[in-house]
Amino acid sequence: MEEQKNLSPEQVLATMLERDRFTHWLGLKVDSIDVGYCKLHYTIREDMLNGLESVHGGILFSAADSAFAFACNSHGRITVALDVSITFTRPAKTGDKLTVEAKEVYLGNKTGLYDIRTTNEEGKLVALFKGTAYRTSHNHMLK
Repeated sequence: MEEQKNLSPEQVLATMLERDRFTHWLGLKVDSIDVGYCKLHYTIREDMLNGLESVHGGILFSAADSAFAFACNSHGRITVALDVSITFTRPAKTGDKLTVEAKEVYLGNKTGLYDIRTTNEEGKLVALFKGTAYRTSHNHMLK
């Protein structure tokens, strides 16, 4: 029996996005994917605002969580969130374009640590997300 080759980060991303309806609903656009890395962007819509007319924290969390998922799964192993936290630093409003960049800080056999920063068009920090991932022993596979 021939051993399954690991998929490239681009193949893993394509496989994940094919099934990820929530990322599509958020309007996330992936700009760059590499091993342990993902950069994406999106624009704040009116239906993403909270009662104070700024972006809902759940939107910021979800976008960062998607970038985290794409970065930590880019090695080809199925990887899931083990622990995450987020700090909000400034508001964003309708029409603001936000960039989310996920970078691998540490990679072990079973866990990985990621720093995910959301910035506005001026490059100012909007949210800082830290994620710890659990790496399963299963590889992503093409359908």
